[in-house]
Amino acid sequence: MFGMGFTEILMIAIVAILFLGPDKLPGAMVEIAKFIKGAKKAITSAKESIDSEINIAELKEEALSYKAKLDSATEELQGFKNLNTTAERSMKDKFASLTQLEEEPVATQVEPKQKEIEFKKKTVKDDSLTEVKKESSEK
Repeated sequence: MFGMGFTEILMIAIVAILFLGPDKLPGAMVEIAKFIKGAKKAITSAKESIDSEINIAELKEEALSYKAKLDSATEELQGFKNLNTTAERSMKDKFASLTQLEEEPVATQVEPKQKEIEFKKKTVKDDSLTEVKKESSEK
């Protein structure tokens, strides 16, 4: 305990008995035990807080690395987008220059527009139908 051997602890106990006496020694030992227990709790809580801080620092580093990866991917995609838009513009310009005529074509009307078209329906009578049947059978 604290790098002390059995003989050193025994020597401290003998000195405590001589100076404190048998009536104060039990109360002093209880106070020393409380002090040691409190020191252990403080050391344990300090270790836990340091571990949590280290863990938080690791999480923060991990989050920053993910952010850096996302930023680089975003820049890469932005480069593709800019490339596409510039290529699209140049293609549109080339197409416009190829399709542009020196004189604008003028549309001329070939036939006059008719306002109304009428279809007349022929009606067939029973008598004429039988005549057509007879003619077709004779042939």
